[in-house]
Amino acid sequence: MKKRTRARELALQFLYQLDLRGPKLLEEVQTFLRSEEEDKTARDFALQLVNGVAEHRAQLDEVIRGVAQNWEIARMAVIDRNVLRMAAYELFHCPDIPPKVAINEAIELGKRFSTQNSGAFINGILDKIKDQARAGAAAAPDDAPAES
Repeated sequence: MKKRTRARELALQFLYQLDLRGPKLLEEVQTFLRSEEEDKTARDFALQLVNGVAEHRAQLDEVIRGVAQNWEIARMAVIDRNVLRMAAYELFHCPDIPPKVAINEAIELGKRFSTQNSGAFINGILDKIKDQARAGAAAAPDDAPAES
């Protein structure tokens, strides 16, 4: 299994628990990752995902709400909403990850850990979010210093 795929699985497991048990659990993320994975690269990426989703959760939920017609985020399956949060975080905050990769990985996580219909549901939501992320990236100011 690829390191980033494994990292996404670990992040999803922790985000699931975080969603159910509350933000205080975030203090235990390092311990959880060390106990579940020996590879430091996988642990580091999983930590980035968990911390990124936790930090940007309100924004991510708002984006998901905006495209998930007739779906309240609280009524979504816990796995599905955390897969969506994680993939949306990647789409908006991880420019090194191609959108197609983030979406395909999310679809596979949904199929593997949630319901038979989760893959299609996740794909539909993320396809709309991808367009917003691209528009946001295009509108973002250039970080390069101005030439004089």
